[in-house]
Amino acid sequence: MTAIVTSQEALQLVVSVHRLVRGLRQSVTAPRLQPTQLLVLSELHQHGPMRIGEIAVRALCSQPTATTVVTGLEAVGFVSREPDPADGRATIVAITEQGRETIISVAHGEAELLSVRMADLSAEELAVLRAASPVLRRLAEPTPR
Repeated sequence: MTAIVTSQEALQLVVSVHRLVRGLRQSVTAPRLQPTQLLVLSELHQHGPMRIGEIAVRALCSQPTATTVVTGLEAVGFVSREPDPADGRATIVAITEQGRETIISVAHGEAELLSVRMADLSAEELAVLRAASPVLRRLAEPTPR
């Protein structure tokens, strides 16, 4: 049986998640990166080098936006473009060591702040949050188009 979720329930979750992420990002003293820049660095760190088109799909943005984001990240040394060994006409984007260190620093800073906030939760609330974590990861995965 499929559970029925109202649009209001979904909206409340979206707003809560956005507020949580925004609050964590604003409180961390790491380099200020735009959300799409953080997402691109995270995807490159997790999945390895990829073409701009794949970056656009994974970052849920247009190809021109992905190109602009990669150009900005390349300018500060967080990514590099390399020839695609499978197609000499194309390039792939890879995260640099500086980019890797940055995304790890941001993630650890946000995780530390979240752990401080989680320390104020009851045992029951922590259990609910732990149970929800795999579901949230699943919901965060890009859906096939």
